[in-house]
Amino acid sequence: MICYAFPKATTFRWGIVRFIAMTTSEPFQAPPAATSATTRLAELQSRADVGLSHKEAALRLQRDGPNEIPEKKRHPLQQFAKKFWNLSAWMIELIAILSFVIHKSLDMWIALVLLVVNAILGFAQEQRANAAVAALRSQLQVMTRVLREGSWQTLSAQQLVKGDVVRIRAGDFVPADLQIIEGVLQVDQSALTGESHEVEQRADGDLYSGSVVRLGEATGVVIATGTATWFGRTTQLVETAHPKLHVEKVIARVVRWLVILVSLLVGLTLLAAFFEGMPLLRVLPVALAILMNAVPVALPVMFTVSMALGSLDLTRQGVLITQLSAVEDAATMDVLCADKTGTLTCNRLTVAQVLPQPGISETTLLQASRWASNEANNDPIDLAILQAAKARALPSPPFRILSFSPFSAATRRTEAVIEVDGQQLRCIKGALRTVGAAAGLDEPALAALELQADQEAAQGRRALAVACATNGAALKLLGLITLYDPPRPDSRQLIAQLREMGIRVKMLTGDALPVASEVARQLGLAQILRAPELRALQSRAAAQATALTESVDGFAEVFPEDKFLVVKNLQNAGHIVGMTGDGVNDAPALRQSEVGIAVSGATDVAKGSASAVLTTEGLSNIIALVKTGRAIYQRVLTWILYKVAQTLLKAGFVVVSFLVLGKFAISLLGIVLLVFMNDFMMISLATDHVRPSPMPETWNIGPQIKVAAVLGLLMLAEGLGLLGYGWIHFGLEGARGPLLTYGFEILGAFALFSVFSLRERTAFWHSRPSGVLFVAVLFDALLAAGIGLTGLAEMEALPAGDIAFIFVMTGLLALGPNDWVKTRLMARALSSGRANPGHNS
Repeated sequence: MICYAFPKATTFRWGIVRFIAMTTSEPFQAPPAATSATTRLAELQSRADVGLSHKEAALRLQRDGPNEIPEKKRHPLQQFAKKFWNLSAWMIELIAILSFVIHKSLDMWIALVLLVVNAILGFAQEQRANAAVAALRSQLQVMTRVLREGSWQTLSAQQLVKGDVVRIRAGDFVPADLQIIEGVLQVDQSALTGESHEVEQRADGDLYSGSVVRLGEATGVVIATGTATWFGRTTQLVETAHPKLHVEKVIARVVRWLVILVSLLVGLTLLAAFFEGMPLLRVLPVALAILMNAVPVALPVMFTVSMALGSLDLTRQGVLITQLSAVEDAATMDVLCADKTGTLTCNRLTVAQVLPQPGISETTLLQASRWASNEANNDPIDLAILQAAKARALPSPPFRILSFSPFSAATRRTEAVIEVDGQQLRCIKGALRTVGAAAGLDEPALAALELQADQEAAQGRRALAVACATNGAALKLLGLITLYDPPRPDSRQLIAQLREMGIRVKMLTGDALPVASEVARQLGLAQILRAPELRALQSRAAAQATALTESVDGFAEVFPEDKFLVVKNLQNAGHIVGMTGDGVNDAPALRQSEVGIAVSGATDVAKGSASAVLTTEGLSNIIALVKTGRAIYQRVLTWILYKVAQTLLKAGFVVVSFLVLGKFAISLLGIVLLVFMNDFMMISLATDHVRPSPMPETWNIGPQIKVAAVLGLLMLAEGLGLLGYGWIHFGLEGARGPLLTYGFEILGAFALFSVFSLRERTAFWHSRPSGVLFVAVLFDALLAAGIGLTGLAEMEALPAGDIAFIFVMTGLLALGPNDWVKTRLMARALSSGRANPGHNS
């Protein structure tokens, strides 16, 4: 269930739903498999080499339902009722009660009407945001490799049915209860049991929905789905969470200081009223209303809607947001560590050359490499080799796989043991030194092999070594296979565009230095170093390693743990870091970075650690993420500046006028009306046209807040001046009703015109407000003018000329000298803020 509440703004992240299975003191023990996988396949009328037919799968899906747990949702009436249970609602309710006590029934009824309208508006906007989040949830799904009618395909885990044959590998969430047909896995069941140790599962063993595969790969048959799984829970990739956002800390600090300042002004008012002999019950409601000005009434709705709509818009541009903090942090990100494959390159590996050793044919070399590959894993290297074998119409004698060990960062090779034509073959492919050493090559032979690979690397091609052994004999090197993954046509331009946006791109790749350097040259990146050099320097001189990480454009021969080190070093140097990744071992670096980005085709664990997921390849969608983040930053900053200026204006106007005149220049009802008119006008900021900053943002907004404070004090002086003019020239001295209306109109008009000024960091005419914001301002203007012309409760009608005078004067002041002052001060403030970057003001 998605909940919206401030200050803990709703976010959502990838993860697995934790089932409370720790209700017993006994360790979790999986029940033993009742039957073998072969028997289970027969019972489920499925086959390990074919799977189910599409027709049968559709019938079972209709019979058993989707593989999911229905989400429990709060009733809309319950959500609506919560709108009457928060700080701003309590204040209005208390004001209504006090109005009833002092026999101001009209004020009481108007306050209650505003309370209901507030609830309706907030509820409607949150329902809109809920719909946006639901649309995101529908796209954030676990995808699974499924065998249907003898063909492997990728389907949503929700479509799994009993009897489906699925392939799982390191980094996957177990999508349903499975029984292993073949393979060996290390499985993390901590999300289900609370126990941190990993469990090994082999053929005929059971796997439970919600577990995470840490090592190995296997084929299994689905034995239960949805509510019928062992724990009654399936993996849900999206889960509500409430990480603390930087902006929340900033706003909390700003609101805290505003409340302290306004409280001092209220205390001063109460003290003055005491000496004037005014009844406390008549002053207290106004004091509460003044305090209410410092409460961010509309911010939760504006912020939630802005974030949700921004995230929904990003989905159309190929970015799925899994933590709202990603949108915020993208605005301040100044370094992006990008995987070469799939982000900077096309991620379409092709076999460039087959280079057999003397006496070995190309067919023999390619055949052995094909046997050391597995189509079900959907690995790019394996698929490239299988495609090359298919393109060359390579003969395919019947063979049986006895074992298969997938590539891992630890082994740096894949290995298959097969039986073909009565012989047992052991085929391996992988890193040159790894395979060469396994084949017994001495150092000179390994050096010659690397020299040959370096020549290929100078052309941007990476080389794999292939070796094979027959019937238990020693491995023999068969030769090299070179692969090529060209840079994306737009990568060089997009890297240049990111540089112009103040974001430096660092390329990280597991390829050898010559390959990495050639690709980097084509992308316009300069210095690339070997990651082992960074590790060695880190152990000797951490400060120098951090400086080195900052200075270069990337690293080659990178292990997953090196990515974490790079991110950490950059953060230690004060950078806000984005990181792209796709594998289970990338999870620590993705989690460590402020903006963890799982690339297209990433494993479930990588997605679970990231705060954004790319649905298309390349950098263009990352640029969209940055621009959206900076746009939302500008909208939130506008709200903060507006809130500071308006709180100082309203609280100061009420208190100073009371101290000078001995009476309030605005009624309780007028203050409450202004709070709602102004704050809910600001909800429309979620749709305002803004210009994203050309450089990374910073939450060191103290200088900008000082500008807003100066504008608030400037408007206070101008407002008091207009009040004094009306007191003298419009006969307000002895007329309480017109005085209350006059004060209401002054504050209302300043609030309307200052929006157009504060939404721009330069002169107000440099950008147009959105249609929604303009209509909201126009509605408030007509409402304020209408109240002035007709009167309301204690506020008596004013002549149209007086109202026109107020609107003309406040408009000229707000968009004239005030905007000029704002432009000059804001230029200095922005320069100061960027010179002293930080997360908080």
